[in-house]
Amino acid sequence: MHKAGFVNIVGNPNVGKSTLMNLLVGERISIATFKAQTTRHRIMGILNTDDMQIVFSDTPGVLKPNYKLQESMLNFSESALVDADVLLYVTDTMEKVDKNADFIGKVRNITVPVLVLINKIDLSNQETLVKQVEEWHALLPNAEIIPISAKAKFNIDAVMKRIKDLLPDSPPYFGKDQLTDKPARFFVTEIIREKILLYYDKEIPYAVEVVVEQFKEERRNIHINAVVYVERESQKGIIIGHKGVALKKVASEARKALERFFQKSIYLEIYVKVDKDWRSSDKELKNFGYQLE
Repeated sequence: MHKAGFVNIVGNPNVGKSTLMNLLVGERISIATFKAQTTRHRIMGILNTDDMQIVFSDTPGVLKPNYKLQESMLNFSESALVDADVLLYVTDTMEKVDKNADFIGKVRNITVPVLVLINKIDLSNQETLVKQVEEWHALLPNAEIIPISAKAKFNIDAVMKRIKDLLPDSPPYFGKDQLTDKPARFFVTEIIREKILLYYDKEIPYAVEVVVEQFKEERRNIHINAVVYVERESQKGIIIGHKGVALKKVASEARKALERFFQKSIYLEIYVKVDKDWRSSDKELKNFGYQLE
């Protein structure tokens, strides 16, 4: 008998969802940085064995939206509650249990199995952890609570075992050689965006969208042209930097990461353009592939 199902990962920003997803899938599919709101889309990572297919889905951190882009991100998170066979609610030892009570209320009402994963237990102590487990049991009485450390890879095997036990009998949903539902271009944009998140401060990374205009793959190399869109001329200047130094640094780091990802030589050119207030424009958000109600 073959098992298959959708295992959706939800939770607040910065609790370690993307790191966990990459561990569970065994490939680096979701970008994981130390900044909140790193994940903007729902990203699927597919784990295949002979008798099983697990479709993991990483979602943006749950937050109260301040602008249209964040509304779209919340839509992605809430859609993950609808089509899950197993839901992983990721929290951590620093987070208040009642943070984002509205969303937790929605989690409480779903009928599929829920695993609450308390991450970063390496930063806590036994007494605090026991108290948190009790609080989560009170809040989500039907959920299983599993303390983990994604960084130290602690208890990840236990999570995987429970997921396998809970998966329904089903034929595979995707081809058995497929690793993700996203095209190669998507990972180019994510990797470039990750380098921008790491390299620039404050608001800049959140005002950026990356579009791949050319992706030409040959036997040994890939030629990529990408455009970094910002909302203001002043942001364009910051991204490029004095004499283009900042942009060269981003391009160089992105190229190295892309070569590791695709296992080919990469020729990468990045341009910067202004698309005024794109984060608040329905039309632009749709063009960039965001899900609006």
